[in-house]
Amino acid sequence: MENFSEVIQLFFSLENFLAIAAGVVIGVVVGSIPGLTATMAVALALPFTFSMQPIAAILLLVGIYKGGMYGGSITAILIRTPGSPASACTLLDGYPMAQQGHAKKALKAALYSSVIADFISNIALIFFAAYLAKIALNFGAPEFFWLICFSLTIIISLASGSMIKGLMAALLGILLSLVGLDSVFGSQRLTFDNYNLMDSISFIPLLIGLFAIPEIMEFYRKKAIPHIKAKASGVGLTFAELKRCMKSIVRGSLIGVIIGAIPGTGATAAAFISYSDARRRSPNKANFGKGEVEGVAAAEAGNNGVAGATMIPLLSLGIPGDVITAIILGAFMVHGLTPGPIMFQENLSLIYALFMGIMLSSVILLVVGNVAIKYFSLIADIPKSILFPIVLMFCVYGSYAVNNDAFDIGLMVAFGVLGYIFNRAAIPAAPFLIGFILGPMFEDNLRRSLLIGSNDLSIFVRGPITWFFIALTVGSIALALYRFVEARRKAQQGDSTSKSA
Repeated sequence: MENFSEVIQLFFSLENFLAIAAGVVIGVVVGSIPGLTATMAVALALPFTFSMQPIAAILLLVGIYKGGMYGGSITAILIRTPGSPASACTLLDGYPMAQQGHAKKALKAALYSSVIADFISNIALIFFAAYLAKIALNFGAPEFFWLICFSLTIIISLASGSMIKGLMAALLGILLSLVGLDSVFGSQRLTFDNYNLMDSISFIPLLIGLFAIPEIMEFYRKKAIPHIKAKASGVGLTFAELKRCMKSIVRGSLIGVIIGAIPGTGATAAAFISYSDARRRSPNKANFGKGEVEGVAAAEAGNNGVAGATMIPLLSLGIPGDVITAIILGAFMVHGLTPGPIMFQENLSLIYALFMGIMLSSVILLVVGNVAIKYFSLIADIPKSILFPIVLMFCVYGSYAVNNDAFDIGLMVAFGVLGYIFNRAAIPAAPFLIGFILGPMFEDNLRRSLLIGSNDLSIFVRGPITWFFIALTVGSIALALYRFVEARRKAQQGDSTSKSA
């Protein structure tokens, strides 16, 4: 009871409430601007926290983090331009829904699944921090390698239409992910002696170019297109639809929690794994990629489930779960706090005050998100002849702002042309993106494993965690191939039936 009263006294102050509310608002706004990520917003906000009280400072940064995770879905749904890398999966179904006049439904699905996932992630942070941190400590390079292998099997399920085209796109993504300096020997790879490519291909220009620029090019290719109002103020998400999506939301949240508790994995991978899992299990799997509300919910649940879980290794072990929590770790240290087991002994009241603020952030996100939908959804009603030049301006600015380098604008244009070719040739862009994201992680953990094991391949089967992910990988591939063969067989039977008729 003594600790509880101290926690209440620490948390209940106007500064803390204003900090968490301001953080969520800033995160949603910045996250919804293409090219400006939550990472950038947290980094820019860090100097402003130096004069604040420790709890208010941390809550401001956490609020920006959580708001930014949701904010990226707004432009992903409305204009096919992800505000953050983690929102790239959301547009697969969110943008088709907006085109069909269901922008508000998609935005509501993204918001409710984000809030639910964020709440579940916060609960996991509070009750399972120490336990999940111990599991995360058991992950070495071989375990990460098989986790990435399992993640790469997502490509098969995302390669809708033609598996060959999907695999070709994935291989191209993996190939381009190798551009830059070799992580072990430091030699140049695929840079063609261009110093701009030595630090690898910047992800934000690639993301913007691959998804936003093709839409603009397609619009101007067709020239005069009558404006179709998207009815952004139409019917929102019904309770029945939310209930139908709830299983995918909960599973996606748990996937996000597990992945977030493992340092170095990230929200983007969690979103795609959650989306793939929902697609495999859903009775509406044929509608995924065409405007399925369950796809939006699953993707957002996956990436928002990571937000609270990344704080688990940070608070329990002092190990940041991702780049943003590394910045938050800096904020702790600026205020004379060192996250880890000692902090639980010496500053337990402060930790639980932070937990209360983090739980409050989920409620504030729900309120701020609903207000954001009311105003941001008006974007869908703007004529494309006016909207697309504005989008193009943000694309150029967002690509340039990452490194303040005009070369990134050229990269954006190049990947825009590639994305346009993908659209015209009916090649799915999602496998390319997955290959580009997971390629470096796959290579890094493969080489680290071989170095640790002195090129002895037995290191890849060294324990129960590796066997678990090997089984998941093999099972996922076998199931995907079975479904592919069955789909081909049914298609051939349908063709023969129509010919005989």
